[in-house]
Amino acid sequence: MVGTDSRIKDVGPQPQSFDLESATRDNAEYRSVAWSGRYLQVTLMSIPVGGDVGLEAHPQTDQFLRLDAGRGRVQMGAAKDRLTFEKDVSDGWCVLVPAGTWHNITNTGTTPMQLYTVYAPAHHRLDAVQATAAAAKADQVDEPAAWSVQPEHPADKHG
Repeated sequence: MVGTDSRIKDVGPQPQSFDLESATRDNAEYRSVAWSGRYLQVTLMSIPVGGDVGLEAHPQTDQFLRLDAGRGRVQMGAAKDRLTFEKDVSDGWCVLVPAGTWHNITNTGTTPMQLYTVYAPAHHRLDAVQATAAAAKADQVDEPAAWSVQPEHPADKHG
């Protein structure tokens, strides 16, 4: 379902279908939650030139990211100061992040980097929209829905 502002409206754990590639390319927000299920969540991201996703680790969550526009540099590793995996990525590339792995993707291109990410379980509040990385960091109510299934100790780590 598309909202009145042409943004994908998160309908929670209800059936949903939309053109993911177009929605990802059209998204202008740092983070926009597109769908939240009990066990999985899809978010769209737009990273400005020189910006990044943000160094973090999800101790109990594997993560899938896919670039639909732009170029970036992915870094991953066992510790935030030991990012031993580095790879240049661009349109069509995916990034697979094992649980507990520190990771970041920096936009190295000349246009916004458009990507989507799949978390399992959900990490953000239903239908969250955060215009910038600073707004996302300042969001004090960005918690998954109470009906989502969460691990016992879900605390993420941020760099």
